[in-house]
Amino acid sequence: MVRRAFELGYRRCEWKCDSLNAPSVAAAQRLGFRPEGVLRSAVVYKGRNRDTAYFSILEDEWPGVRGAVEAWLDSSNFDDGGRQRATLAELRATRAPAVARAVE
Repeated sequence: MVRRAFELGYRRCEWKCDSLNAPSVAAAQRLGFRPEGVLRSAVVYKGRNRDTAYFSILEDEWPGVRGAVEAWLDSSNFDDGGRQRATLAELRATRAPAVARAVE
């Protein structure tokens, strides 16, 4: 979906989630989205004020992020048992060092 957004000419792709949703925050960062901040008390959800965490990838960051994600998903990154050979974090560190450091 991110690749398609940039192919359509978008300049940025956002990821936003409940700031307390640790798995979603971790996924955004693992995929190369950079933190932008938290919009405090953004909505009321299930009777509580929810803070929304914002992350983004900009068009000039996308080529490095894309290379790592595509290498991570490539069939050559899996052994005969279907186990991953290199993690996305490892691939990001070797293919897009500036992006990898920014989200750690």
